[in-house]
Amino acid sequence: MRIVIAHNYYGSSSPSGENEVVTAEAELLRSHGHEVMMFERHSDSIRDRGITGATTGALSVPWNPFSARKMREVVASWKPDILHAHNTFPLISPAIFPAAAGGPARVLTLHNYRLLCAAGIPMRDNRPCTLCIEKRSVAPALHYGCYRDSRIATVPLAAGIALHRARGTWHKDVEALIALTDFQRDLLSRGGLPAAMIEVKPNFYPGRPHVRRWDERPPHCVFVGRLSPEKGVLKLIRAWRKWGGDAPSLLVIGDGPLRSELEREAAGARVSFLGQLPRIQTERHIAEARLLILPSECFEGFPMVVREAFAFGTPVAVSDLGALPSIVGGGRLGFLLDPFDDTAVTDRLRRIWADSSRLRQIGEAGNREFLLRYTADANIKILHRIYDRALERRKQA
Repeated sequence: MRIVIAHNYYGSSSPSGENEVVTAEAELLRSHGHEVMMFERHSDSIRDRGITGATTGALSVPWNPFSARKMREVVASWKPDILHAHNTFPLISPAIFPAAAGGPARVLTLHNYRLLCAAGIPMRDNRPCTLCIEKRSVAPALHYGCYRDSRIATVPLAAGIALHRARGTWHKDVEALIALTDFQRDLLSRGGLPAAMIEVKPNFYPGRPHVRRWDERPPHCVFVGRLSPEKGVLKLIRAWRKWGGDAPSLLVIGDGPLRSELEREAAGARVSFLGQLPRIQTERHIAEARLLILPSECFEGFPMVVREAFAFGTPVAVSDLGALPSIVGGGRLGFLLDPFDDTAVTDRLRRIWADSSRLRQIGEAGNREFLLRYTADANIKILHRIYDRALERRKQA
């Protein structure tokens, strides 16, 4: 097939798992004989343009007529079978979907909740918040200024959500929506997205990585992610301080606005901040760890680091929140943590760490799940089924 992949790449100063997914999925499709054209924009193009860049981004969010015109040209000249979009924010906009009407089957992967939530992550005041989704209204987002804690910055996103809800974009201008988990599918369908059109396809890990022997792994734990409030990393550092001198070494990989505060909080604890590392180094640390910890305080999509931990046979401990419990099979493939209680996290991690045999079993179970569900071979089969159903809907329209 001929497939157009549309993606607005996030800024290079903020590495994104979505960018990695797009690159990996494009290569996966090419490796199975499909022709792939990239329809891409880069947020870096407006980042350093001050008020001009900010205005360009804001005006593009609800509807970008230039992207729509370009998409019509692509459809007319290249005649793709599939238009598969991943992220249209802020420069592409959903205008590309009606622009492609009468041409390819249109598919959109939902890496977050931005179709119904101005913040993208349903979270407010460091707690999950689904008001806009449940009420099917942007009024709460405008009231609280959910995007970057600013009512002004929230207006373009809220306008886009309201516009596409009113015109029925997600009902009439796409043939398939892809959620990363059942939890995400169910929540977004409650918010008004057409449940019958939401398919579920998790992220995958390309290749078959070597699983390091348990007795060769150094006794350390690892956190990988953006150092920001929603990731729960401040709670994790406080839990490590309470753990005391018998705690294992904790490696913190990533950067973000909380780094200075976290380093002060971690003074005297067995915590090392490694900063943002290249992918190969990050994966090496995950592969060597005896536990990967993801104590998120928000609704995650499908965290890349959990996928990588499964691939490398590294046990995971995740928050008992949102999609994470289902990803780890309710505790069968990973350990669950209280997302909002430092003391409970400390006690739980102590018990987890004390049972090396159980840690090893969980790591092995996660790796078996990877081989069953999260390999490239498994993923391309799901993606082909989604494309086939989207094409069938396109014919019936």
